[in-house]
Amino acid sequence: MRIPAEMPRLKGYRFPREVVAYAVWVYHRFALSTADVEDLLAERGVTVSRETVRKWVNRFGRHFADCIKRDRPTAADKWHLDEVVVPINGAKQWLWRAVDPNGDVLDILVQPRRNAKAAKRFLTRLIARFGKPRVVVTDKLRSYIKPVRTLAPEADHRAHKGLNNRIEGSHRPTRKREKVMLRFKSIRQTQRFLAAHDQINTMFKPRRYRLSTVSYRQARSDAFDLWHDYALEMTA
Repeated sequence: MRIPAEMPRLKGYRFPREVVAYAVWVYHRFALSTADVEDLLAERGVTVSRETVRKWVNRFGRHFADCIKRDRPTAADKWHLDEVVVPINGAKQWLWRAVDPNGDVLDILVQPRRNAKAAKRFLTRLIARFGKPRVVVTDKLRSYIKPVRTLAPEADHRAHKGLNNRIEGSHRPTRKREKVMLRFKSIRQTQRFLAAHDQINTMFKPRRYRLSTVSYRQARSDAFDLWHDYALEMTA
C-alpha cells in the first residue's frame, strides 16, 4: 500500500506532505521509535532513514501542536497543576504540567528546581496565556502557596493530593515515551518533544469511557479531518 499524494508538495522536500504528516502522527500517537516509523513507511513503499523521521518530527511536531492549541476551545478557569521528576543525563529535572478539567494539557515546562521560584515562573506563563484562574488544584507542595496568592489572589487554591487525580493520569504517556526513547537526552529535547506530544496525543485520545461507540468514532473522524487541514498548513 502506498500513501497517495493529493496535497501540494512541500517546497524543498522530496516526499509528499502526506508522508511527512503521517510520520509525525504515528510517532506521537503511538509509543514508537523513529526506527519503528521507518519500518512502517517502508512497508508502504516509502524508503526513508530514521534520521529523516527524527528531523520531520522535530520540524513539524510543533506546527501541529500550535494548530491544535489555536483551534482548541477556550480553556476552563479551573486548573490542575502538578510536577514530576524526569531524569535527564543523570540529573534530576522537574516537569511541570497544567491540565484543565477535561484532561487537556494547557502547558508544560521543564525546570531544574521544584521550589516557589519555579512554581511562580510556570504560573506566570499560564496566566499570560489563559488569564487568571478561578480554581487552582495542586498537591500539598508548599511552593505553590505564595505564587498562587501573589499572581492569582482571587483564585480558590485547593491543595489536596486526592483532588489532583486528573493530572496524575496525564503523566502516564510521558513515562511510556520516556521508556521507549531510553530516557530524555536534554532539557531542550524534552521540552520540545513533550510540548508537541501532549497536544497531539490528547487530540487523538478522547475519553472513550465517556463516549458511545458512535460518538467516539465521530470524534476520531473529526480529529483526522483536523489533522488533514493542519497538514495543508505546513510550510517548509
